Amino acid sequence: MYAIVEIAGQQFKVAKDQKVYVHRLQDEEGSKVTFDNVLLLEDGSNITIGAPAIDGAAVEAKVIKHLKGDKVIVFKKKRRKGYKKKNGHRQYLTELVIEGIIASGAKKSEKKAEPKKEAKPAAKKVEVKAEAPKKEEAKATEDLSKNTVAELRELAKAKGVEGYSSMKKAELIAALS
Repeated sequence: MYAIVEIAGQQFKVAKDQKVYVHRLQDEEGSKVTFDNVLLLEDGSNITIGAPAIDGAAVEAKVIKHLKGDKVIVFKKKRRKGYKKKNGHRQYLTELVIEGIIASGAKKSEKKAEPKKEAKPAAKKVEVKAEAPKKEEAKATEDLSKNTVAELRELAKAKGVEGYSSMKKAELIAALS
């Protein structure tokens, strides 16, 4: 029996009693971890594929230790330019041992739900925006010659005047008043 499970953003094919090195997890050494994002399960001849994950399936693992991976040398060079950069990197890893694969009946781990922000302030902003054009229209009827051609075209578009895009400023003012 094996499963394909997502652990720390990567997918792994795991079986019982297998050791897996994954990106560093926040769990303590010796603690048990359950991964409920199982993408595929194979049990003998039965293959179950999730869409995207299988409901009720989980993989139980135990954290053995935290360690650093092998050193990776990053060497950059541009020939004939005198440019050389040497850099190194060691990835932080966690060693896991897979203790079991549960095909069904596993409880989903509870994620911390963030409280949703209220939508009332957004509604107030919409109301304020709705009132603003009325004020602009009141000002527009007073003196349209102070507006730019672009503003006059927007007002003409709002009123439904046809052919406003080719009109000059004086023609727009005449059509709007």
